[in-house]
Amino acid sequence: MTKPPALGYSCAPDVAAALEDWRRWLTSEKTASPHTLRAYQGDVAAFLSFLTEHKGRAPSLNDLADAKLGDFRAWLAARAGEGAIAASRARSVSGVRNLFRWLDRSGRLHNPAIGLLNAPKVKRPIPRPLTVDDAGILLAEAQDIPEAPWVGLRDRALFTLLYGCGLRMDEALRLMRGEAPLDSDTLRVTGKGSKQRDVPVLPAVRQALAAYIAACPHGLVASGPLFVGVRGDRLNDRVARLAMQTLRQLLGLPDTATPHALRHSFATHLLGGGADLRAIQDLLGHASLSTTQRYTDVDAEQLLAVYETAHPRARRGGRP
Repeated sequence: MTKPPALGYSCAPDVAAALEDWRRWLTSEKTASPHTLRAYQGDVAAFLSFLTEHKGRAPSLNDLADAKLGDFRAWLAARAGEGAIAASRARSVSGVRNLFRWLDRSGRLHNPAIGLLNAPKVKRPIPRPLTVDDAGILLAEAQDIPEAPWVGLRDRALFTLLYGCGLRMDEALRLMRGEAPLDSDTLRVTGKGSKQRDVPVLPAVRQALAAYIAACPHGLVASGPLFVGVRGDRLNDRVARLAMQTLRQLLGLPDTATPHALRHSFATHLLGGGADLRAIQDLLGHASLSTTQRYTDVDAEQLLAVYETAHPRARRGGRP
């Protein structure tokens, strides 16, 4: 048996080789974020572990090809028995389906049963953006928290980019120094599935980036990463999330104040300012308009909250 380095799990050699190729494909061609990569690999490891117990041996590619719908359903039932919520089980199905689709496209095996598996229905949560005031405070204070001044300027530049351009965290961290829009009004972003989009760049974003680049003690060459850690290598997303966690705790902001919430705030504040939903879809890089339409629910919630707290008739319980 072989233990693939990506999964740390013993399996048949042909499966181990396939998993390593799949991981490289996710990283290079699908440009999967580190978070997605970890989640998919964990889901597949759990599925293979289940099959090992279910079949009494570590599965080979032939075993994966022969897996029946009942096997997949039994795996989901086991996940539910372990206490996994519907959202976790749905994500697990997504990860395993991704592997089987890739195995099919790469000619390693074909198993139509996975396509018949119904994932648990999950209602997507409504995004929780920051208020305009909280977003402003967060960006203003970001540079004053870390001990090293340049690190504070880096964090402010990163968070300003997320909020000012609506980028995903991994999109921002993948940027190279040569792509920094210091003298441009637009930024070309490579999103999910290597799809590219152009987003406008506000002066505040350019200024924050310029201040960080000027203060950074590491030589930021054009072909190297734009955002770096204290050792000069590409900034890890966990470090950035920890910086946001520290910042929100010091400022008394809710736990929903995450780096991704800045992207939500970008969309919600644009919508509140009258921006067209299709335009916001393009700026966010959403493949489906239905994904962008979630922000209309956010805006409606905010309008209702304002009405209930500020409208004279609302305060009187609607009485004339």
